[in-house]
Amino acid sequence: MKKTIAMIAAAAVITFGPAQAAPLPEANPDDAGFSKQGLTRLDDFFAREIAAKRVPGAVVAVARDGKLVHYRAYGMLDPDKRTPMPVDAIFALASMTKPMAAVAGLTLMEQGKLPLQAKLSDYYPGFAGMKVGVVQADGSLKLESQASPIFIHDLYRHTSGLMYGGRPDSSSPVARQYPDGVAPAIEGDTQAFIDRITKLPLAHQPSTEFEYGFSIDVLGAVVEKVSEQKLGDYLAANVWQPLGMKDATFHPTDVQRPRLARPFGNDPLTGKPQAIKLLDTPTRFDCGGACSFATVGDYIRFGQMLLNGGDLDGQRILSPKTVHHMTTNHLGPEIKNNVANVEPHRAGFGFGLAVAVRTSEGLSSVPGNPGEFTWNGAYGTQFFCDPKERLVVVVGTAAPGELRKYYREQVQDIVYGAMVK
Repeated sequence: MKKTIAMIAAAAVITFGPAQAAPLPEANPDDAGFSKQGLTRLDDFFAREIAAKRVPGAVVAVARDGKLVHYRAYGMLDPDKRTPMPVDAIFALASMTKPMAAVAGLTLMEQGKLPLQAKLSDYYPGFAGMKVGVVQADGSLKLESQASPIFIHDLYRHTSGLMYGGRPDSSSPVARQYPDGVAPAIEGDTQAFIDRITKLPLAHQPSTEFEYGFSIDVLGAVVEKVSEQKLGDYLAANVWQPLGMKDATFHPTDVQRPRLARPFGNDPLTGKPQAIKLLDTPTRFDCGGACSFATVGDYIRFGQMLLNGGDLDGQRILSPKTVHHMTTNHLGPEIKNNVANVEPHRAGFGFGLAVAVRTSEGLSSVPGNPGEFTWNGAYGTQFFCDPKERLVVVVGTAAPGELRKYYREQVQDIVYGAMVK
């Protein structure tokens, strides 16, 4: 059995050659405190999953001390066409867009243009009139005025009262009035999104409860208003191009489209049809919460920049103090913390400025250290940074079903299990 798995792994693994430059310098795993044999468990794990037809393929990058110790592609880019997965496959990032949109906002904060305590209604007045939907005993909603305004700070930490429609982690009847995460970007432009969202009730009073939703999409719209640029254009000029994130975009070109990673047509767990709509449906505005694309190599450069305190290869994006503020827990005791409702293995985590932040030892189902910051995407992408271990890990899969949560947990278990010092 082990021999068979090893043979599958050998067939599934695709490494990069001279023509495909690595996104960071490379290091021998043994020199970086990893067991080389331990890291081959990633090969074995994805070989098993691919052989069982649970996921088409994956790309995994692991870096420590700014150097790659593991960077491999597995399986298929497109299961219908049987296209091999290249390391420069482009993934729909879904909510891994959020940390990048947050960095865009923080660059404006550093310029004195977007303070955290600014009122959201200063940029889009319609938010001032939003009511809070309070569920009554009979299931009806009573609409109440905001006790305090929505601040820009609330957008970063998901305490605005805005939410997503159709999420299994919320039973609120308010959710039935909200669209799903990418629907507004497909259906209209930025102003149409703002007009639509401000007509809905808030799920909670601002600054009282972590509720995952459209907050970062709204932040992206604020970035557009302040910068007078489309979000993608601002990110390209201030984050993506300086960091050498060559494929990061909101709108894949015809040249990029053949490298888009695609899922199975049916969810391997349920047998029901599944799709990543944004692969074939263009968006009409650059939604900061869910709509970007990039390679795993692009994103590990972004993660390494954050781990470095805001710079990479001589390009400074943020100051170390701003990065520290971003990656510190912002959910005080007065705010209800629902982070583990969204990501079940996130017990022991708070939330910073668009990233989950580990606040304590234990509690979480995955290894790590206090100070770890992380977030994931609904289509099967994952990143986490552990400052204590000087570690950055990025995973790309096209797995939009519940299996994506399984892969997040297993990869983190395997990576920490391969560490020997």
